[in-house]
Formats: sequence, structure tokens, C-alpha cells
Amino acid sequence: MDFNDQITNERQALRSYALQLTKNMEDANDLVQETMLKAFTYRSKFTEGTNLKGWLYTIMRNSFINNYRKLVRRNTFIDTTDNSYYLDAGTEIAKNAGEQNFLSKDLQTAIEELPHDLKKTFSLNMKGFKYHEIAEQLDIPIGTVKTRIFVAKRKLRKKLKTYGKLYGLKNS
Repeated sequence: MDFNDQITNERQALRSYALQLTKNMEDANDLVQETMLKAFTYRSKFTEGTNLKGWLYTIMRNSFINNYRKLVRRNTFIDTTDNSYYLDAGTEIAKNAGEQNFLSKDLQTAIEELPHDLKKTFSLNMKGFKYHEIAEQLDIPIGTVKTRIFVAKRKLRKKLKTYGKLYGLKNS
């Protein structure tokens, strides 16, 4: 059999192995194609009568490892700065907490201005209680709990509409 035909007959087995290595069909197809190209390019290196499939698998495995190493090197950050301040500095830039303080204060005021029944139900929900727990604690039906929380949220949304617009929230 011709060398090219022998390699082509191994394509399906190579695709399965490539899929095991890459876990992605597109990457697997690329790896198979790269392996086939290298096999055709370096066919003079293949010794007739030896295990062709093993030779192709070795080419594929080495190609996969080399591609992985290139990817890791490409994504590695090398610091060339003399000042270690930049290394110790966090990625987050400090923000002015004043705006957040205003929001918190306005939110707390808006919650305090809710009618007592809505405020109590909403506050328990904000503390992490589940609807059925709030219903048991306040001795009211679960439907009433859901309605009160819905109404409280709607009133708060209306009262704090400016913040919704400021932060680009829809329906503000």
C-alpha cells in the first residue's frame, strides 16, 4: 500500500486520540491536520515495516505538547519593571466610597419608610430567610409573604429610581 493511503487510513483513529488530548472537536481536527502534514513532510524519517500508527501517535502527542507549551509561554506575564510597587499593587483600583455610602444610606432610609408589615417581611427576606420561614415566623400565609416582598421591592425600585438610571439598570 502507498504511504499516503496508509496515513489516510489512520485518520479516524488519530481523530479519536486528538479528541482525548484536546477535549474539543475543532482543536482535535486541527491537531489531526497538523499531524498528517508533519507525517507527509517527514515521511523519509519513517522506517518501512515499523508501527505506522505508533509513529503517528508520537507525532500527534509531541505536537500537542509543543502547542500547549507555546500557549503557556504566550500567556505568561514577565515583569520587567524595577519598581516592586507594581507587583504588590492589586489589580483593582481604589474607588471613592462616598458614592457607595450615599447609596447605602438612601437604601436604608427607603426601607425604613416602608409600611411596617412590608418592612418586616422584606427585612427578613434580606437577612436570608426563606419564604416559608418568614410565613411561620410572622404567622401569615406564604402567598402574603410573596406579595409583601414583591410590593416592597416595587416601592424601593420606584424610590431609588435615580440609582437605577445611574448604574444603567433596565426598568428604572
